[in-house]
Amino acid sequence: MHLLLCGLGASSLVAWVGYQKASLSKSGFWGAVLVGTLIMGFGGTLWFILLMVFFISGSVLSHFKKEQKGEVAAKFAKTGKRDFGQALANGGLGSLLAVLSHIIIPLEVAFGLFLGVMATVNADTWATEIGVLSKKNPRSLLSWHEVPPGTSGGVSLLGTGAAAIGALLVGLVAQMGLLFSGETTQFLGRPLLAALVGGVVGCFCDSLLGATCQVIFQCPICGVETENRRHCGRETLYLRGFRWLDNDIVNLFASAMGGIAAVLIYCS
Repeated sequence: MHLLLCGLGASSLVAWVGYQKASLSKSGFWGAVLVGTLIMGFGGTLWFILLMVFFISGSVLSHFKKEQKGEVAAKFAKTGKRDFGQALANGGLGSLLAVLSHIIIPLEVAFGLFLGVMATVNADTWATEIGVLSKKNPRSLLSWHEVPPGTSGGVSLLGTGAAAIGALLVGLVAQMGLLFSGETTQFLGRPLLAALVGGVVGCFCDSLLGATCQVIFQCPICGVETENRRHCGRETLYLRGFRWLDNDIVNLFASAMGGIAAVLIYCS
């Protein structure tokens, strides 16, 4: 119970700062509190720290060279303020794993999955926020032809490198946490590799789904393709993809794949 109370207090404080810094909307504030409380309450301190690595680094990067991102960033549904749905898409699966680690999933397996989930969402955020600044146009993951910046399924060398660094950051913090907790033999080096592989696999799954299945809209004013339901102050028009498969659902699927890839290495 004391961990739940600590999680509630810590996540409320962090979420309040995020709300004040315009990284969270009002609904995103409550989503962050819910996710943070469950992850710390059932997972523990290291789980919560990994969540904070994602939240803090992602929030900082969302403001990094914001003026240079301009209209390209407006195409994405995952930049700017995070709402309740985005909070659950990024942290909901981690929260579920934390709870299940006390019910049915062995702790080692649950942590391996959680490591991959956090590595994926962090890698994806880093790829989006930094990759959009690339001086070269991204290439379609399907055709390998150049596509306009911000196109779903587009990848770039800068974005891929940023994704790898974002995943490694999660792995590095996990490795340090395990070392401080006394896990110095069995898991030495595995969190780094598991996070890197899981994060990159999950990130590319996100791009693949974005290029093939994710719902894409078109602005009736400027004609741009976007993940958002509003653009130029107007409702966007359905263009392609499954209507139910929005960016939040894609994030859930991708993070699940990243978690599976990571746990295969972490528990090997």
